[in-house]
Amino acid sequence: MHYENSSPAPIATDAGLWWRQLNGYHWFVFTVAALGWLFDTMDQQLFNLARAPAISALVHLAPTDPRHADHVSLSSGLATMIFMIGWATGGIIFGILGDRIGRAKTMVLTILVYSMFTGLSAFSFGVTDFILYRFLTGLGVGGEFAVGVALVAEVMPEQARPQALGMLQALSAVGNIMAAVIAIVLGKLQALGVVGQAWRIMFLIGVIPALLAILAMRRLKEPERRKAAAASEVRERLGSFRELFGDPRWRRNAVVGLLLATSGVIGLWGIGFYVFELVRVVFRESFEKAGLSPSEIEGNLQFWVGITSVLLNAGAFLGINAFSRFTASHGRKPAFAIGLILALVATSLTFCFLRSFSDVFWMIPILGFCILSIFGGYAIYFPELFPTRLRSTGTSFCYNVGRYLASPGPLALNLLASEVFGRMGYDKVWQFRYAGITMCACFLLGLAALPFAPETRGQPLPE
Repeated sequence: MHYENSSPAPIATDAGLWWRQLNGYHWFVFTVAALGWLFDTMDQQLFNLARAPAISALVHLAPTDPRHADHVSLSSGLATMIFMIGWATGGIIFGILGDRIGRAKTMVLTILVYSMFTGLSAFSFGVTDFILYRFLTGLGVGGEFAVGVALVAEVMPEQARPQALGMLQALSAVGNIMAAVIAIVLGKLQALGVVGQAWRIMFLIGVIPALLAILAMRRLKEPERRKAAAASEVRERLGSFRELFGDPRWRRNAVVGLLLATSGVIGLWGIGFYVFELVRVVFRESFEKAGLSPSEIEGNLQFWVGITSVLLNAGAFLGINAFSRFTASHGRKPAFAIGLILALVATSLTFCFLRSFSDVFWMIPILGFCILSIFGGYAIYFPELFPTRLRSTGTSFCYNVGRYLASPGPLALNLLASEVFGRMGYDKVWQFRYAGITMCACFLLGLAALPFAPETRGQPLPE
């Protein structure tokens, strides 16, 4: 029998203290999924924080070589693009596996993949093998999100589901902050001469906590919704792209989700996370004028990049929680509309006006609040767009095909900076500023998709 086209009765939207509805197993599932995603985002952020010094050390050009800066900039953009392509590829592969072999088994595989190849990145000899490790890390990173949110969405009580998914995404900011603290400590140790190449240690640390989450997987069971779908007559259509695009309803939802994800992913990975490079470019001149040695400069830059990351993700934690609360009371579509507009404004203003150390302490939290809040919406909204048999596949399609489309974003920003604004005669700082501001147009793509998006507030998950 087919129930997905029936009109489900709406559920109450006032969940009160949602965590009071959870029993012991609910908490276990939430904790395991949250740890898997938290450590996943920590490994992502370690890459963002270690990217510039790693590439600088691996290009085998002296810092005084005129080609060094451009080579590092373009190689960094290429590494990020390849990482995102790996992310998208893994997301699709593991998203389908999540529907076919189960959420729990697939989650274990994704954590193993991203933790192992994060550690191997520390042993890179050149840019080529470093980029290869980033692609392989991306396979696991991309797969974890889709199966994690599908698992939580299907296990949680209906009224607690949006808040639980929002908190799951908000805790990703904690993983990012953990990476930032690692960068701050190692950056200061490098500035003091205690350690050499801090970026290698950062990647080594990235392998440890993810492995701990695997120990909890022995108790993890498949959701009843997923087992029922696997046992029914729809078994042969589990994780089927033909089924996803053959039904007009799921096809429309997939395209809407894809456009929303592409907009936000370009905004974050193609612009927002390059605020770390902006900080490096802006502050390097100050440290050079102070007469610091190259090692001291690099250590201090790593320290300030770490501070920037902590503040960005503190704002992100608050923004994702605010988005979750707003969407529960006012709806998914209004929340996305406001979030995308705020992201456009905050990103443009930050790239235009960030100039001093003091600016970091107020501009960066606002940027994090605005640009990352919409990612809380993805965790809530995407699982609500698809039936159980297609939930992992559909969520993965939206989030990860969006990454395919967004993957040229980091390279485009660097090319805009060097090949367009650089040729126009702007200095390194303003090249980055104007490139970032120009690319903020990506948020308009998400706004254009919203009129076609279904409103899912107060509705149970489609079966």
